[in-house]
Amino acid sequence: MKGATNIIRLLQSASANAALYDSGHLQVVRLGNQLFEELSAMLEACGELSVIVVENELIINGTPQEHSLFLNRFATMLKARGIEHLKFLPGITREEVAGLVYLLSAAAGQGGEAASSDHLRFGCVKLPVVGHPAGSEVGERAVTEVLKELRDQELDRFTEMYRAVQRRQQLKITGIAEVVTGFVELFRQEGISLLVLAALRDNDEYTFTHSANVCILNIAQAMALGIEGQQLKDIGVAAMLHDIGKLFVPEEILNKKGRLTDEEFELIKKHPVSGARYLMDIPGVPRMAVIAAYEHHAKFNLTGYPDLSASWRLNLSSHLTMVSDFFDATRTRRSYREPLELDQITTMMLDMSGTELHPVLTRNFFQIVEGVKKGC
Repeated sequence: MKGATNIIRLLQSASANAALYDSGHLQVVRLGNQLFEELSAMLEACGELSVIVVENELIINGTPQEHSLFLNRFATMLKARGIEHLKFLPGITREEVAGLVYLLSAAAGQGGEAASSDHLRFGCVKLPVVGHPAGSEVGERAVTEVLKELRDQELDRFTEMYRAVQRRQQLKITGIAEVVTGFVELFRQEGISLLVLAALRDNDEYTFTHSANVCILNIAQAMALGIEGQQLKDIGVAAMLHDIGKLFVPEEILNKKGRLTDEEFELIKKHPVSGARYLMDIPGVPRMAVIAAYEHHAKFNLTGYPDLSASWRLNLSSHLTMVSDFFDATRTRRSYREPLELDQITTMMLDMSGTELHPVLTRNFFQIVEGVKKGC
């Protein structure tokens, strides 16, 4: 990934110089040549380079990037020109690279429309079709069979692992990773709609544990954004473990039917810190899981808990988890209330978009939900 970020640095430098000098200037030519040569070598070795913009987050070849000023500037540069997806393909020409440099060097709206070519593709983030093809026999039968298998095997194992934590034994992360890998493989075999449909069902027979539902919904969101490989699995593991800090909260508080007292709510608010602290000491736990456990109640505008500084940058996995977590929490029957209807939840979450929830991810989430509903 270091090679990809270096390409982005060169592209920004070449564009900045092209904005200052004419196309024949020595510095512009030198940077343009260096960009073309390094990009060509990288594409020949790796096959392609894909950059996706979600708000000001960059996903490079399926991997969300840590925040940095230059990556943030590049994301802003692309968005200002209406580019959410940029793909470089092997065989790219000097003319195509020069055209991109010119497009990015011009003031937003003055460089012409971003037009795809043979080896350079522009686009907006589009979610995959998630319904089953017409006439498919997968549908209801597959949902029933697959969920029964998951219920009997994966979720029993998951529950036992949580019980071990409650007994203050050390969590075995390999078991959690195997559950997540099973979910990812099912998505690949059956398509996104199968497990998302499972998480949307309100029939008790198909109800997953909350953490498994959040895992399913996070994987669906991440796959729709083009995230794959180990990063996808880490996002799934983070979702499975996001609420682990609640195991350190007294059960009588978690299951209380009436309103919590201020003191009880303060105990609840400690569970992100407790969960992150616990996971930090477990060998093999992805760093992303620790972060998501700590941040998943922080809210998009940082008004949640724990208290974070105004400059804090939330991880993409935490944003995904907030969306999935709120959806499943309101969709699921709780000791103190009945589940809400889907239309009501949709209205609530879209109202929260941009304040408590990530606006782009929330809209994308409901595109997935709508696709599942239409395809079933």
